[in-house]
Amino acid sequence: MPVTRDVDSGTVKLLPDLDRRRAWLLTVDGAPQSYVDLDAPTHLEFEYVQRLAHLLDETASPEAPLDVLHLGGGALTLPRYVAATRPHSRQIVIEADRGLLALVAEQLPLPDDCGITVRAQDARTALEAAPAGSADVILADVFGGSRVPAHLTSVEYAQAAARVLRADGCYAANLADSAPFGFLRRQLANFATVFEHLALIAEPSVLRGRRFGNVVLLASRTELPIAELARRAAGDAFPARVEHGAALRRLIGDADPVRDADAVASPEPPEGAFSVG
Repeated sequence: MPVTRDVDSGTVKLLPDLDRRRAWLLTVDGAPQSYVDLDAPTHLEFEYVQRLAHLLDETASPEAPLDVLHLGGGALTLPRYVAATRPHSRQIVIEADRGLLALVAEQLPLPDDCGITVRAQDARTALEAAPAGSADVILADVFGGSRVPAHLTSVEYAQAAARVLRADGCYAANLADSAPFGFLRRQLANFATVFEHLALIAEPSVLRGRRFGNVVLLASRTELPIAELARRAAGDAFPARVEHGAALRRLIGDADPVRDADAVASPEPPEGAFSVG
């Protein structure tokens, strides 16, 4: 049966997938937030989540354990995926919404001894408190309502992420924007101040400015597995493109990094852009 509960961030609904026995869609105020199949943690329903998983698959040799810091938890889709595909990984999940965490723990419990630690904490606060060089991957998927909070959009935030990553580590974030990409350009400018290698993964219609949509941002001090990511993204049910190098430098253009004092949240999506039902 569906479950509805008021939590810190709004009204959450858990909706069963009638085609999969123990699969659930989690929405917050009508917007899809997470999808989890408790019997098949490697089944990823959302396209942007699949693109984040491509990075996880290519960032180290198959099944090698990773130290992953997740900023934003939701229903813990990607932590479950990492636990299933890379046993013995150590994962910390930061989620500010205590009510959401309680609902997920009650209705979608984690398996025992999965290596996942969940903490109720603000993402920026947790990032700044994390030990230097402690993470192989940082995955950021933090939305206050339908927008990335301002304190996670500054150059100081990018610097904090760089401090926590190991020398060959990778940062990946789910963002959303549309042409003329004022927000996305500034995010790229922020991360270009501390990371030599950047890439974007998104559907061509989003990159061409035809619609508002999700964009996965990748940043690393070492070369990203561009060819492998491009191959995987092109083979998805909704094919995506990987942009990097000169194309990103052109996109950044004259955009300047944004300091904490001037940071703003990501743009409000158009009505209906991410809603269901």
